[in-house]
Amino acid sequence: MKAKTIEKFSGFTPETFRFFNDLKENNYKPWFDEHKPVYELEVRQPLKALVLALTPAFYAIDPQMNFNPSKIISRIYRDIRFSNDKSPYKTHLWFTFQRIVQQWENFPGFYGEISENGYQYGMGLFMAKKKVMDDFRSKIEYDSEHFKAITEDLIGKHGYIIGGEPYKRPLNNDLPEYFQAWIQVKSLYLYKNFPVGEEMFREDFAQRLADEFTLLQPLYDFMVDVCD
Repeated sequence: MKAKTIEKFSGFTPETFRFFNDLKENNYKPWFDEHKPVYELEVRQPLKALVLALTPAFYAIDPQMNFNPSKIISRIYRDIRFSNDKSPYKTHLWFTFQRIVQQWENFPGFYGEISENGYQYGMGLFMAKKKVMDDFRSKIEYDSEHFKAITEDLIGKHGYIIGGEPYKRPLNNDLPEYFQAWIQVKSLYLYKNFPVGEEMFREDFAQRLADEFTLLQPLYDFMVDVCD
């Protein structure tokens, strides 16, 4: 059987977001089965094309990443076995670029997400265990000038937001105020969030994201040094 050719990424369409919006109101199997061709054409295919378009940029960031699209892109089917919410389908999809490691939670990764409301992307240590975060904080303290140099523009100039669950009680440390937002959290990631915009309907949206992810490489390398 001839392999299905993935079209070059040319942007999402209004139908992409209309599908998510309609799915939110009709989250049951008969409706999804009827509209699955729309999902495949307007959601799954352009998302896969976007991932393939981003692959060269991520290979330049870290050639050890997993580049298999079937492992990178999330499934739309929800695991409802242990959830009170029995809706069978997700109303958003995402992709992740990360190395194949034994415990993904303890290694930095990149992500992008689309939903009816727009898109989000970022990078970080999303669910790292305490020892990893302790090592990360120690490295910041040991190499604070370098850390500030590679992160200051990400927040000030490029508009990234620091995410992560804060500790209920602040951790004691002697670092200046700039560093507190980075170390007073149980996990750490940077992200940007945007509503649906015309940029998503253009071919150069892939390059826009590639440039954004490349900005994060110095911080990614800093985190990799901790985790390695």
